[in-house]
Amino acid sequence: MADSDKKALAAEVREFLSTRRARITPEQAGLHVYGSNRRVAGLRREEVALLAGMSVDYYIRLERGNLTGASDSVLDALAYALQLDEAERTHLYDLARAATPSGRRPTVTASRVRPTILRLLDSMTDVPAYVRNARFDILAANTLGRALYAPVFDSPLFARRGPVNSARFMFLDPASQEFWIDWEKGANDAVAFLRTETGRAPHDKALTDLIGELTTKSDDFARRWARHDVKFHRSGVKNLHHALVGDLALPYEAMDLPADPGLRLNFYTPEPDSREREALGMLASWAGTGTVVPAAND
Repeated sequence: MADSDKKALAAEVREFLSTRRARITPEQAGLHVYGSNRRVAGLRREEVALLAGMSVDYYIRLERGNLTGASDSVLDALAYALQLDEAERTHLYDLARAATPSGRRPTVTASRVRPTILRLLDSMTDVPAYVRNARFDILAANTLGRALYAPVFDSPLFARRGPVNSARFMFLDPASQEFWIDWEKGANDAVAFLRTETGRAPHDKALTDLIGELTTKSDDFARRWARHDVKFHRSGVKNLHHALVGDLALPYEAMDLPADPGLRLNFYTPEPDSREREALGMLASWAGTGTVVPAAND
């Protein structure tokens, strides 16, 4: 690992652990506090060490960014002390794996959507669906998916450069604040998803370039990036505004494609007989029928 990569990884570990420590009060950790002369709102380093059952010196070494050789039991104890959720625990393990030469595994992300997946998308005629990678590049979408995400596909951002990228749209195109009704939540989630991916694929240059671009061009992104939040993207409800059919509250599922590392199928499944189901029917009628075209070729 190059020295610059080592420094970047150490900084990532340091900021992640210190921000997790800062958010937990002694009371939340079940510790008794004597006196009121505390200079930190969250836990002190020695308190994390006590909760994790390790020496203060060893915890300080970890928080300074040195996770090399940290065992699973150490990482589990640290996750327990810092009350990490599943996504945060996974991120910690990813950082530790990246820090350990024997544990580093090359991360390969599929760059194309296979014909079988394109045919699957094409067959999903009554639900919006698309395939994206972990950098939020939309690589393919069915007809209804393209119609639903028309503001993204039609953004001037992508008139001369591709592929269509929903994170760039969210932070660099003002139209995103009208498209995503709950823009703040969407922005928080997008940044947390990207932060999670940096742990999984720390040497993905395209990912690093995207984060550098958004950090430089968007104060909203930079402010959120500094929080070091991580999150999994699996299911939920997206609140969208479409110019033709109005406001929509759409349940979604995000499914990894095991044969295509790094790619994910996203689709929206409104309740039967709901206003959203009717609105998507209207949108489908407007869009007409058509075959799936890989979005990266637009």
